[in-house]
Amino acid sequence: MTHGTQTFDSLFSLFEAFPTEQHAIDHLRAIRWGANDENAYCPYCGSTRVMHFKDSKNHKCSDCRKRFSIKVGTIFADSKIQLRKWFAAIWMITSHKKGIASTTLAKDIKVTQKTAWFMLHRLRHAAETKSFNAPMDGDVEVDETYIGGKSKNMHASKRKTKVQYRNKATVIGVLKRDGELRAAHLPNSTRETIQSAVRENVSTDARLITDRAQQYKTLHEYNHHAVNHSAGEYVRGDIHTNSIESVWALFKRQVNGTHHWVSKKHLHAYINEMTWRFNRRAQGEGDRVNQLLTHVAGRLTYKELTS
Repeated sequence: MTHGTQTFDSLFSLFEAFPTEQHAIDHLRAIRWGANDENAYCPYCGSTRVMHFKDSKNHKCSDCRKRFSIKVGTIFADSKIQLRKWFAAIWMITSHKKGIASTTLAKDIKVTQKTAWFMLHRLRHAAETKSFNAPMDGDVEVDETYIGGKSKNMHASKRKTKVQYRNKATVIGVLKRDGELRAAHLPNSTRETIQSAVRENVSTDARLITDRAQQYKTLHEYNHHAVNHSAGEYVRGDIHTNSIESVWALFKRQVNGTHHWVSKKHLHAYINEMTWRFNRRAQGEGDRVNQLLTHVAGRLTYKELTS
């Protein structure tokens, strides 16, 4: 049976493309296995000898003899939520620049807040970059930011000291101008940790651009340029960190405006979501949905998420 992928450019046209649950199943099947099931395989043993039942929902492996659906082995496994609702959730998390709150998703697709929270974390799990990326070259901006309590809520004696950062999470961002963004939650903000992240992600052929924070000093192997924010310098010719700082502004609007608060335990997941969306900012709305559907392999159980 031939079943091709669907195209759509709005949430309304998404539901027009998938009027029934079977349409959504066929779409996921075409993305994972191809229009003619040429890439079909068993999620249990990996065999490519797969039999398809007439209901177009169930399949059976000719080798291990196990039955399965197209959702087995993906983030949708063991979920009683319709794929049509999953697709709507994917649309929202990939389309809204500041993400979507679980309370809002719960209301929009008629599920409980707990279910919506789990769904969004499964989607963030799918958005995680699992493959090694070569170090970036060209013009690369690097900057760190701190996520957590607001300094305005602290005693005045602590606001202008390092004390205000002790309970905050350190996040580093590496951005190739007009190119890829990488961001990560770091265990601390020491010079060794920051410089290790720089060396892992930035090629020595790049022009490295940072501010004049102490953590970036002694990176002598780089063509390193820095702007002195403490002296009121933010731009010197084309030397600036405005691009990566605009990323932090967007991420903090997501954390503070949409979610209001995120735990250090799950911070990496929200960073994954923002980074994935930012790196596909030039794609069409429907293209981002289909792109995420190509990365849904791999499970995330509720027990794993909350342990």
